[in-house]
Amino acid sequence: MDIADPAVADHVVLLDGRGHQIGVADRRTVHSTATPRHLAFSCWLVAADGRVLITRRALGKRTWPGVWTNSCCGHPRPDEQLDHAVRRRVHEELGVELDEVVCALPDFSYRAVDRSGLVENELCPMFHATAVDGELSPDPHEVVDWTWEQPERLRQAMTHAPYAFSPWARQQLPLLGDLSSPLGVG
Repeated sequence: MDIADPAVADHVVLLDGRGHQIGVADRRTVHSTATPRHLAFSCWLVAADGRVLITRRALGKRTWPGVWTNSCCGHPRPDEQLDHAVRRRVHEELGVELDEVVCALPDFSYRAVDRSGLVENELCPMFHATAVDGELSPDPHEVVDWTWEQPERLRQAMTHAPYAFSPWARQQLPLLGDLSSPLGVG
């Protein structure tokens, strides 16, 4: 399969309950009130001082518009390696190149329903990464705001205002442990 082919580029990988590929589907149609389990990823960019980048999802996003979340999320294309998908999507969404990309939670999975009834149902490995350098240049169709935050302050914000954050970010943050280094999970 040629992932550069536009007919393939916007497809997600469908999975069975054990995480094995069972097919592909058009990304634009897969999210519904009966979303099938599919492969995704989350990435948390970590600065040298331990702060993490959180982004606020654009108001035009189909699911969880306007909520704060991890640095970047996405779906690997069929036959695309996950670390390549992370690098591709971070560049598309945030405009930066990544230096080190580490899969910290390979088996993270979640299912959540937003206010409109749309379902996320993903095997969503979670990555830590560091940006090479340069200013963020987020795609406004994806990100409406962003900030670098200390993990402890972020944990407090999620405790006091959980509705302001994506369900996957709320579930991932407690699992991340010490974020002073993008290489380890607590």
